[in-house]
Amino acid sequence: MKDDTAHNRILDTISATEAGTLPGLLKCRIERTPNLPAYQQYDRQQNRWLSYSWQEIGKQIARWQHGLKKESLAPGERVALLLANSIEWVCFEQAALALGLVVVPLYTWDSSENIAYLLKDSGSRLLLTGTTEQWLKIAPHAASLPELNKVLCLEEKSLANAPDISTASINAWLPNVGGKISIHTGDPESLATIVYTSGTTGPPKGVMLSHKNILWNAEAILKVIPCYTSDILLSFLPLSHTFERTVGYYTPMMAGSSVAYTRSMEEMGEDLRSIRPTIIISVPRIFEKVYAKVRKQLQQKSGFARWLFQLTLDNGWRHFEASQGRDLASPLREQLLWPLLQRIVAAKILNRLGGRIRLAVSGGAPLQEDVSRFFLSLGLPLVQGYGLTEVAPVVSANTLEHNIPASVGPPLPDVQCRIGHHNELLVKSPGLMAGYWNLPDKSKEAFDSEGWLYTGDVVEIKNGDIHIRGRLKEIIVTSTGEKVPPMDLELTIGGDPLVDHVMVLGEGMPYLAALLVLHRSSWEELARECGVDPGDVSSLQAPAAKQAVIERLEGLLHEFPGNARIRAVALLLDDWSIANGQLTPTLKLKRGEIESRYAEIIKELYQGHEVPVWPSTSKPERPKLD
Repeated sequence: MKDDTAHNRILDTISATEAGTLPGLLKCRIERTPNLPAYQQYDRQQNRWLSYSWQEIGKQIARWQHGLKKESLAPGERVALLLANSIEWVCFEQAALALGLVVVPLYTWDSSENIAYLLKDSGSRLLLTGTTEQWLKIAPHAASLPELNKVLCLEEKSLANAPDISTASINAWLPNVGGKISIHTGDPESLATIVYTSGTTGPPKGVMLSHKNILWNAEAILKVIPCYTSDILLSFLPLSHTFERTVGYYTPMMAGSSVAYTRSMEEMGEDLRSIRPTIIISVPRIFEKVYAKVRKQLQQKSGFARWLFQLTLDNGWRHFEASQGRDLASPLREQLLWPLLQRIVAAKILNRLGGRIRLAVSGGAPLQEDVSRFFLSLGLPLVQGYGLTEVAPVVSANTLEHNIPASVGPPLPDVQCRIGHHNELLVKSPGLMAGYWNLPDKSKEAFDSEGWLYTGDVVEIKNGDIHIRGRLKEIIVTSTGEKVPPMDLELTIGGDPLVDHVMVLGEGMPYLAALLVLHRSSWEELARECGVDPGDVSSLQAPAAKQAVIERLEGLLHEFPGNARIRAVALLLDDWSIANGQLTPTLKLKRGEIESRYAEIIKELYQGHEVPVWPSTSKPERPKLD
């Protein structure tokens, strides 16, 4: 895969000490490289991509800061963002931080009830929305938001006023000129943002992160995975999530790399080919969907095409292992064959990603090893990392030189890790949060008596590399006392082209079962093979279809122990999405929500057995603090 930026790789990293604060980082970047490209964004009115230098983006931010100054907000007060990734997102946040304000990012697809809860909990004084519709959905909750007194919207449409809350469009509110950015002299330890967790196991908690937390994390990342001023990132994960915000926003700013904001997830394929990024940052689900699609397409190919593709994977994997120093040099025949296979087979897939990616990062959730090996065998430089919002967020990462696909790499510099009760990972680092907003008891519970953060992740550490084995709260304890981490099962099953989503069940029950959301076209093929009508919803209940799926799962899980066998399945064609509350913003399962939605179906999977109320009291418990 050709990287035409390789000849122009210049390191220009700004240290956390030099930056001091997040707006200080922007100031340093503008001073260092004023004319280098900073951001790209598609203008639908002009029907073209627009590019902004660091100096130009600084002038835009100064306008936003001048507008915010007129709102008479004091340092430490909260302002909220309900906006898709965009230059406007960056301008608002940077302007707010430069005034000492605390930024509260919100998810655009969240429910109006939850957004209202977060606005109230954070005490946000001002809200920026992307569309009028977003505010209209929240407006009925205005009475519960006594501290919110201003709503701004990017759209020109008139906004419905609520008592004591004034509204304005950005064009009417934003001054034409703003002069220079004035940086609030703040303490690096002061609060910069409140980031609400996605709430997989309960109501969202507001993680309090300082300027220093985020700056330290960005610098630590760049120490192990350098970025260059010539790098271009395509941003599509929500900036509301700390993974994208630190790794895909502040890290490029610290390195002087540029960022392009994708138009939409539906247009991302075209954007990849237009922008041709050198770096992409994604959650596993994106890679898994490409993997499943390619596998499905291969089923339709000739025997020779399948053989050639497998030859490419086998040869590519040996080439990767040799590059890592874990395998003897390949025979000369294979060394000569790999460039040819890379050009005629692998490039056809990698060109869909733009054709010049030098680094692909997967985080936010574990990536199935088979999926990682697949892309590495095709020549994609894919590394996996691990973190959590409470650590700003990256804890560990593989590197291009030390890449173990089954692991999430060694800890970053200055990150300390140890194994606690039930093999739970405990962490200390300069990125540790100050606590949870308005939740002193929860904040105390998050740490042990020596200040180690409970991550909730069950791990194994091999030769310094962290291997994720599951979530402590998600470990299934069957009625026979067997403890089964469902994550590995779900990752393996989810790699089958038949399956869009899977959730393994069995808490307090004598055997494991699974809810399976099937890929519609794959289901149609399976249904015809089983002699049932794919267009009839009742066919999902057909014994022949269920038995065929169970046999398929047995083949997938043959290397797992006997207690991990799936004995009952529910076949579904439903949509599990962020919008309907079944998935978190990083596409992880919201198990409680899914169990509640399918309570009756789960009862049918366990006929004759009483299904316990989730969560079971048999779950592993941490020792209590004194």
